[in-house]
Amino acid sequence: MKRKILSAIVIGLFTANAAIAAGKTALKSGIETASMDKSVRAADDFYLYTNGSWMKNTPIPADRASWGTFAQMSEELQPRLRALIEEAAAKGGSADAKRVGDLFASMMDEARVEQLGITPLAGERARIAALNDKKQLAAQFAHFSRMGVSSPFDVGIHQDNKDSTRYVADLGQSGLSMPDRDYYLKKDDAKLAETLAKFEAHVAKLMALAGDKNAAATAKAVVNVETRLAQIQWTKVELRDPVKAYNKVEVAKLNELMPGFDFATWMDGVHIGGKVKDVMVSQPSYLQALDKVIAEVSLEDWKAYMDYRLLATYAPRLSKAFVDEHFSFYGTALSGATELRPRWKRAVSLTENAMGESIGKLYVAKHFPPEAKARMEKLVKNLLQAFKQGIDNLEWMSPATRKEAHAKLAKFTTKIGYPNKWRDYSALEIKRDDLVGNVMRANQFEHERQVNKLGKSIDRDEWLMPPQQINAYYNPEMNEIVFPAAILQPPFFDMKADDAVNYGGIGAVIGHEISHGFDDQGSQYDGDGNLRNWWTEEDGKRFKERTAILVKQYGDFEALPGYKVNGELTLGENIGDNSGLAVAYKAYKLSLKGKKAPVIDGLTGDQRFYMGWAQVWRSKYRDAALIGQLKSDPHSPGPFRANGTVRNQPGFYDAFSVKEGDKLYLAPKERAIIW
Repeated sequence: MKRKILSAIVIGLFTANAAIAAGKTALKSGIETASMDKSVRAADDFYLYTNGSWMKNTPIPADRASWGTFAQMSEELQPRLRALIEEAAAKGGSADAKRVGDLFASMMDEARVEQLGITPLAGERARIAALNDKKQLAAQFAHFSRMGVSSPFDVGIHQDNKDSTRYVADLGQSGLSMPDRDYYLKKDDAKLAETLAKFEAHVAKLMALAGDKNAAATAKAVVNVETRLAQIQWTKVELRDPVKAYNKVEVAKLNELMPGFDFATWMDGVHIGGKVKDVMVSQPSYLQALDKVIAEVSLEDWKAYMDYRLLATYAPRLSKAFVDEHFSFYGTALSGATELRPRWKRAVSLTENAMGESIGKLYVAKHFPPEAKARMEKLVKNLLQAFKQGIDNLEWMSPATRKEAHAKLAKFTTKIGYPNKWRDYSALEIKRDDLVGNVMRANQFEHERQVNKLGKSIDRDEWLMPPQQINAYYNPEMNEIVFPAAILQPPFFDMKADDAVNYGGIGAVIGHEISHGFDDQGSQYDGDGNLRNWWTEEDGKRFKERTAILVKQYGDFEALPGYKVNGELTLGENIGDNSGLAVAYKAYKLSLKGKKAPVIDGLTGDQRFYMGWAQVWRSKYRDAALIGQLKSDPHSPGPFRANGTVRNQPGFYDAFSVKEGDKLYLAPKERAIIW
């Protein structure tokens, strides 16, 4: 993965049919029938059949690049989070509440921000201007890493992919201002070429606002540097290969990759010097080529590039002229939105980004009681059981690999709602009148939190998302599935609805995350989170044959004229969707215990199950945003997540009488059935 009060959000699951049988008030279908377009045949376009009227009648809000279920849920969540933040600040008491309130207030104090203008960045810009030797770039790149500014490569901290008992520092490519290298390199693509021209114009305007007398030349230099970086970077598809990215290098030998770069200074600058004897280098060929790029690009161009990267990072926290110019490119040219989000919403997002778990703690206390977590745990347990049975029934898998798959599944860890222990923000200094300083210190705080993991035991209580985030994830190194509290509400889960729609919604999301443990990437890790091939050679070939079917299927989908879905980039998510929906269907059928599901709103249980899936993915995109997603996002656009998944599900064919000749029909041998 990717509004009602949560006080009883999952109480009804597994009880709907029992309630009907007992003569209690029948539960609703959970399907928004007003959103359907019944003039479209389900067998031809299931997405439009389920969502066609919604697509026709729902505009994309002016301040949004796209709109759909996730965006709408997020929008409805914003005032709740604002209320929690302001209430905590008003009550005072704890230092944490004061930090949250002061950070929010610093963003809301527009008069103070206008008064300061660009002066909060004066010291940082002076630091860049004072550079007089390329040898100093190592210290500057490291400094940028600490303060959250993108430079040509950065450091991340995670578990060693082949030894999940220890943390490693991972050096990876970075430094581009646009979503993908194609924006710089695809000169034959008119839309991307136009966006590149708009980017150069934007850089010139932003630098002119900052007082640059040679803004046009600076802009050309920035585009030149970023184009050089794009030329040597790995593609998004190449970045998906965990084996290719596993390159352990002794610290003492880093200079063999980049002889002209002062790695000792850089290591000290990012505060990992002396903490590690080796590091991971995810893209070694990139660093090797970067050494040449650093040598060939002039120091003045590097300074121009870094000045822009600094301004681009902090422009949204400066005075209105900088905010507007930043939005004109990143909001409008690159994404298609025409209106800036209200300041209070941007303030909520800023506070969440800096202190997500502090707000999450408040959210959980008010909106997610213990009994909700208990019910969700039961649901996940049932989905895991259905997946287990699915493994037993795989005709293409040998007993040896099946045994390993079961061993991995048995070691899954499930996290529901919120973490067992909350993050400590006591070392983060927040000042009510220092917005830019607050953001810098928050970035530095997070950087230090990460690098301080090195040499310590694995924190298995850590969450990668706060409870109020509407999403879910699988972490292969932890072999864990995680479901934040905020996703547990309609349309993913509706306590007033019959079971079918909930299995098609949150059930399929759970199945999706379980399936990530067995997608083309996750299947390369074992139950302990280590990168290890546990497949027999023959089973590995069979698995790749099945995944190749999905690559072809989704690669044929055209989202815009001339822009198709990248079947290789989206493969993992497409496996998650297809296998997740399949296991959710098995779990739904098991929940009926042999009884027939009721017909509600003229729809059978199986029909409501698949429609529950399709209505979750309803979405509309502005063209610029859709192109950006196709180039950089591993998720397929919503219409293809709906249609592309159901046509591989045997149950869908029965539910909607799909026959040969229908547009969604695939012959049995053409269907991708994996887990």
